[in-house]
Amino acid sequence: MAAAEIQSPSSVRKVVVHLRATGDAPILKQVKFKIPGSDKFAKVIDFLRRQLHRETLFVYVNSAFSPNPDELVIDLYNNFGFDGKLVVNYACSMAWG
Repeated sequence: MAAAEIQSPSSVRKVVVHLRATGDAPILKQVKFKIPGSDKFAKVIDFLRRQLHRETLFVYVNSAFSPNPDELVIDLYNNFGFDGKLVVNYACSMAWG
């Protein structure tokens, strides 16, 4: 692997994730977080499950679609982020198709 392909931890881009409750989902005390863009979206889902103490959770980007848990956060941000953040809606029951 070439040296240019290796990223040092300090060069990993952080993404601001804004969590928004939808429907009957409880609102979190802290709704904005910074996470490394190299993390998979599954990390956001796991975090929400732990905070809400729920196994079943519906998570959407921009109130529109549910991304694959293997998607990288930076890719979702680059394609769907706006105003410097990635908006993630969460619900306890299905909110959008």
